[in-house]
Amino acid sequence: MEKAMIFFDIDGTLYNHEKELPASTKRSIQALQQAGHEVAIATGRSPFFFKELREELGIDSFVSFNGQYVVYKGETIYANPLDSEAVEKLTEFAATRNHPLVYMNHETMRSNIADHPAIEESLNSLKFLPPENDPHFHKERDLYQTLLFCTEGEEQEYSEAFDSIRFVRWHPSSVDVIPAEGSKAIGIRHLIEKLGFTMDQVYAFGDERNDLEMLSEAGHGVAMGNAPQVVKDAARYVTKAVDEDGIEHGLKMVGLLD
Repeated sequence: MEKAMIFFDIDGTLYNHEKELPASTKRSIQALQQAGHEVAIATGRSPFFFKELREELGIDSFVSFNGQYVVYKGETIYANPLDSEAVEKLTEFAATRNHPLVYMNHETMRSNIADHPAIEESLNSLKFLPPENDPHFHKERDLYQTLLFCTEGEEQEYSEAFDSIRFVRWHPSSVDVIPAEGSKAIGIRHLIEKLGFTMDQVYAFGDERNDLEMLSEAGHGVAMGNAPQVVKDAARYVTKAVDEDGIEHGLKMVGLLD
């Protein structure tokens, strides 16, 4: 068949809810690679949050930080940092509400408040330890994403206060903070433009709200069976849940695997 480019979200898509990679998923990705397709990751995670996964799967191209930092075979081809003035104002605004932040660049992360339970709870869900504390980490360096720690619904006042940044919830205690126009879909467009693919040749698998643009814009968007209904509604196809060999089933369903 025609060569395609396939993008996979990580959490709830490649990884199950125990942060494990199902054997059928690994086998399926290897089959795609052997067939000559381009395989990449599209995630809200920072690059240092999925280095081991990339190595295990032999994937060296990715869209990270929800589209803000894109790499093809080790080469950075697109970088879209947060506006530094907006991050400074966000820091001040969050401080008045006792909401901590974690600042992230492509290499590491630092918190502006030490030993906060919301930071620990959220990052533990990804099986990562809380970062070191450095309240000045956001100054004089490019940040591609920031994590804001607040309860569900509290991000609304942030959305109303800031026009240049966007808040996307990924955990009951935390939201991703990215540039207002940023999305996985935009990062994907930069990558496929370099490689000569069109969106009609793109297959994308995801399960959460930060996948909405990616699933709706890809020629073949596939929502996982464990996705909420709003995500399923944005996709062209719906496969089985991640723990029910959802990736393998979905790839067969769209004709990429026999």
